[in-house]
Amino acid sequence: MHRRQFIQLSSAASLLALVNPSARAASEWKSFALTMRLNIPDTKHATRMWLPLPNSIESYQQTLDTRWSGTPDKAQIFRDVMYNAPILYAEWNSPGPRELIVTSQIKTKDRANVPTNVANADAPINSPDVRRFLEPTEHIPLDGIVATTAKDATRGATSAVEKARAIYDWVVDNSFRDPKVRGCGLGDIKTMLETGNLGGKCADINSLFVGLCRAVGVPARENFGIRVGASQRFKSLGRVGDVTGAQHCRAEFYANNFGWIPVDPADVRKVVLEEKISLSDPAAQKIREQLFGTWEMNWVEFNNARDFILNPASAISPMNFLMYPHAEINGEPRDELDAKSFAYQIESKEVLA
Repeated sequence: MHRRQFIQLSSAASLLALVNPSARAASEWKSFALTMRLNIPDTKHATRMWLPLPNSIESYQQTLDTRWSGTPDKAQIFRDVMYNAPILYAEWNSPGPRELIVTSQIKTKDRANVPTNVANADAPINSPDVRRFLEPTEHIPLDGIVATTAKDATRGATSAVEKARAIYDWVVDNSFRDPKVRGCGLGDIKTMLETGNLGGKCADINSLFVGLCRAVGVPARENFGIRVGASQRFKSLGRVGDVTGAQHCRAEFYANNFGWIPVDPADVRKVVLEEKISLSDPAAQKIREQLFGTWEMNWVEFNNARDFILNPASAISPMNFLMYPHAEINGEPRDELDAKSFAYQIESKEVLA
């Protein structure tokens, strides 16, 4: 087995803040070890693999280190140029086992940014890092039926927060979670709206929120990641141990004076389906309010990358999103949703102090 030094993904300043927090009690943070094990059956053909890695966001998530071991002929950790997404790329060119084990140490803290006193809070958004999330992508067009739906949903709303809340409520009221959809869905919002089928999984429902927000001038983005621990809210919103199929897409929008505000209309619909309650049930009403402005951080964020070009270039271009391991054998993509034949396994363990 080839061994490599660990790769430090967080800054020294961020790490110091976690070791000796000044404004927050250490008990507010939870620590997780996330391990991804890949063992690709084909041992002869050229194999390439791109693996999403946990990101670092100072206020609610810190990746302390990422270590890997395995048999690749070449491997490197890099960040995507457009979205700054951390990705591990590996390739095998000589015959032999295609094995890789990647372990990340992460700390998370429940996130809350509930906007209040929103009247007249808007101002021009000048930051290019925010304005890029007003742009259309292949799966998030902003014209036609998307623009029409967004305008109808936000009629009477003026501020960014009021528009986002109107869209959030529209998505919760009109979408539904479809358990037959593979993985997290495709997030093809134009097709959803044109067909009138607003059923799907988290990437579908939360991408719908994102696209409608952008269509009325509110910056918004998807957050692709994975559940790593039990939920204090509902059992269906958590996962422990084997989290191979626990990928989850969230969303957030931007408002001046507030910054990025977390939301998750898809999990409202997940609770309604899996807890077998109606949308009018008091428990559903409560989680509906909670998920406009808060995230329970039993979930680890990978990236915001959407409809982007992998580097080195992939056979799939642009890549819809990178939330699952992506591998190509002899130039042919593997089915990333078929973990057993891929083959990969992802495990999470909470690390107690």
